[in-house]
Amino acid sequence: MRYGLGLAAGSGSERDSTVSQMRTVNLPAELCAQAEKRFGSKFGSLEQLLEYVLRDLLRDDATRADEREQHLVEQRLRDLGYL
Repeated sequence: MRYGLGLAAGSGSERDSTVSQMRTVNLPAELCAQAEKRFGSKFGSLEQLLEYVLRDLLRDDATRADEREQHLVEQRLRDLGYL
């Protein structure tokens, strides 16, 4: 048995105008039941939990990219003798 979940596309104000855009995700029923049992009190639905997890993963990727960019800028400034 698999659960089908609809997740909203977009974020913030963009999401408000595109709420009707949804994608279906199929996950094992046992995994969904365990997630609902463990995180059900914190999140209103499995969809909200998954949306939170995906946004958090994407934010971490963006943070790592920013750190790499900062390192490159610092290295360039060192090479030019400013640091």
